[in-house]
Amino acid sequence: MQSRPVCVSAGGKDAVRAEMADLKATVTWTDVREALPREGVPVAAAITGRYPAGSGDGDAAPGEEFWLVATMYFTPRHFDNGEVTRDCFVDSDGVIRFPCTPGSDGGVTHWAELPTLPGTRTHFLGGEEVGPALRNAWRTASDT
Repeated sequence: MQSRPVCVSAGGKDAVRAEMADLKATVTWTDVREALPREGVPVAAAITGRYPAGSGDGDAAPGEEFWLVATMYFTPRHFDNGEVTRDCFVDSDGVIRFPCTPGSDGGVTHWAELPTLPGTRTHFLGGEEVGPALRNAWRTASDT
C-alpha cells in the first residue's frame, strides 16, 4: 500500500485532517542551446554565474561559482527605459539574464516548464474556479 501525504491543520481537537492529491511532478530540462521557451511563459530557469565582490551572501566567497534554479519568463523583446533587450529571461525583480553559451560568464543554462497546480492541468485559477479545485486537491478524510 502506497502512503499519501497528509496535512493536519491547526485547531486542536477540531483539527481537519485532509488527504492531499498526488504532489509528484516530473521536470524535463531543456538546454537553452537547443530550444527556448514560448514568450511570456513562466519557467524554472537553471542559472549559473559567480558571486560579485561584496555580495554579502553568507558563506559565498567573491568570485565563487553558483548554479541555482529561479522562476523567470522568456521574452524575445524586453523594454526597459526606452531600451530593447532581445532574447532574454526576466525574473520577478526585473533582473535580466541571457541564455548561457560555452565560455560565457554565466546566464541561463537550462529551462523547464513549471508544474501545474495540484490536481489540475493549469498554472493559474481565479475566482469561482479556486474553491472546487482546492477541494479536489485536498480531499478530506470524510470524502474518501
